This record gives sequence, C-alpha cells and structure tokens, in this order.
Amino acid sequence: MHLRHIELTNFKNYEAVSLDFSPRFNCFVGNNGVGKTNILDSVHYLSLTKSFFNNSDSLSIKYGEEFFMIKGEFEKDGESDDLYCAFQRQKTKVFKRNGKEYQKLSDHVGRYPVVMVSPADSTLITEGSEERRRFLNMIISQYDPEYLDAHVRYNKLLMQRNKILRESAGYDSATMLDLYDDQMLPLAAKIYDARKELTENLKPLFSDYYERISHSAETVNIRYRSHLAASDYSAQLTEARSRDLTLQYSTTGIHRDDLIFEINGHSARTSASQGQQKSFLVALKLAKFGYISRMNGFFPALLLDDIFDKFDETRVEEIIRLVGTGDFGQIFITDTQKERIHRILDRTGIDFRLFRIGREGIEEEINNGKENSDEKK
Repeated sequence: MHLRHIELTNFKNYEAVSLDFSPRFNCFVGNNGVGKTNILDSVHYLSLTKSFFNNSDSLSIKYGEEFFMIKGEFEKDGESDDLYCAFQRQKTKVFKRNGKEYQKLSDHVGRYPVVMVSPADSTLITEGSEERRRFLNMIISQYDPEYLDAHVRYNKLLMQRNKILRESAGYDSATMLDLYDDQMLPLAAKIYDARKELTENLKPLFSDYYERISHSAETVNIRYRSHLAASDYSAQLTEARSRDLTLQYSTTGIHRDDLIFEINGHSARTSASQGQQKSFLVALKLAKFGYISRMNGFFPALLLDDIFDKFDETRVEEIIRLVGTGDFGQIFITDTQKERIHRILDRTGIDFRLFRIGREGIEEEINNGKENSDEKK
C-alpha cells in the first residue's frame, strides 16, 4: 500500500500544491513554520478522515479562506483508489472514495492505515488517561471496524446516562439507568476484551523495539488497567449507582481505562529520563505499526515528524535503517536540515524523494540525489 499522489487546496498554509510520492521514503525539509508537518497531516486526513493535531476541521482551513480540499490516490494490491476530503465552514465534512461519498466516516477508517510519530506524542506520558485511551482506540479501529462501532455506540449511551444522572432530581431515574446499563454492558465487554488482547500482544513488539532503539538493558512494560478486570461490570454499575447519582456522572466503566507505562518497574512519567521517555514513545509507536501490519496483512504509512527532536544524528540513522527494511512500507519524514537527512539517506541506500519547502511552497524536488527541476510544483 502506498500514497502515489496528493493535491491540497487551502489546507493550512498551502493555497495549492500537487505532489507525487515515492512508494518508500519521502522527505520534507525546510525551516520551522514552512508547513512540513502539514503535508504529513494531510496524509493523516486521507487515512483517518481527520487531523492528527486538531479536533476541529475549521483549524485546517487556510487563513482567510472558507474551505479546504484534499485529493489523493492510494495504490494497494495493484488497484488504485481516488480519495476526496473537503470541509467548508458551517457545513459537514465530505469524504469520498472513487466518487462515492461515505455515509459514515468510520467506514473509511482502517482501509488505509497510518501511524504518526510526533513530538506531540509526549502527551501519552505526561497527560491524563484520555490520551492513552485514544492511543488504544486508534490502533484497534484501524483493523477492527466492529470495535469502532461499539466504541461510538458506548460513548453515545454514556452521554445519555450522564444526562440522566445530572437531571435525576425530582423523578425516579432507576428505570432509565437500568435501560442504559443493559445496553452498555455488551459494548463495554467487547471494548475491554479488544484492549486487553491488544496490550498483551503489543508488549513483546514494544520491548523488542525499545531494546533496538535504546541499546540498553532496561526493562520496559505496559499494563492495561480497567474496572472490568476487577469484577462483574453489571455488579459494579449497581454498586456505583448511589455514587453516580451524587456526583452526577458515571464513575465506573471502560471510559475510565488507562495504560500504565513502566521502565525498570517504575513510572515512565516520574522516574524516566527525557531520553528514556523519547525511546519509550518511538518504540511504542513502532510497536503500534507492527501490530496493525500483522492484523491487516499489509503495512500502514509511517509518518515521522521532526524525529531529530528526539534523537541525535547517529540514533536517527539507526532508526531510518530499521524502518528502511522490508518490515516497513511507505514512509514520510520531516527535518529542518536538507544536508543532514540527505546524507543519512545516501548512506542507507534507501530509495527516496526529497522535497525542500520554503515560504512560497515546494522549491526543490530531488529523487535519490538527482534534482527534478522540471517537476517542481
């Protein structure tokens, strides 16, 4: 699977750009703020129908404009798909595959999976449990559409249940809560089972990548923590009913799940060095890549945003050699220094296409060391 071509209109800082990609390495170089990461985010949009960075589509519209549009052509198993994503202010996002509009955006998720490695990943360690649940959801949703459907339905029921808890004063809410509890039980069980299975299968991949990246004897671990592991969920809901009514929200369930990250048996958040945390996060994302590949039977796109923010040149070269093997597919990478990334890619001997981005857009395109001045776009 690979993305052959992309066109952007009014997307973030790009008024109009058209790019053809290598099926292996694609590098975007330039100063900070010129839009390197925005190219990667447009690939994320075509894969998962949304931005990696923003929950609001309006934030992806170029300043002063009313809409953005992304077109792309993916190739997989000898066949190609034309994808179209557009959003206009005050209107619903439109996403099409081969001219046919999706009625549910979730129906597209998993068809062209993607894994992003970004400096923003630090929130997985530093922020609250919601970030780690989102990490679990984004993995499973890219190979299990039934999970995504169950998660969407559970969240809708949870919102309604919380509304009843908030408005319970003055009437008997027990019957309505029983109704929602009965509907949430099977959905929670499916979500719990999928998350538990993922965590167990992710551990060996994660440990292997961490050792290869860090060259250390440290022991790393991830643990899945859930209310559903303790006892019967139905009994928990009954036991928590009085507390839920008092606090006016649902205090138990898979919406409270978390991942525990450990290095040498201690919290990665409080005990690990900055370097250890960076290695931890990259290994975790590569493990995510490996597991999605295993479940789908083909490679996701791998987006490496500003990886030099995490490691020195020697370590980055090791990582590029690692992802340049047959265990990975199409890769997109950003860097601020053209000579540095060019030098590393030349040493690895990997097929690549390099785009130099300036304030006015794409200023130079290089294929394996050869300039394509007539292909500048």
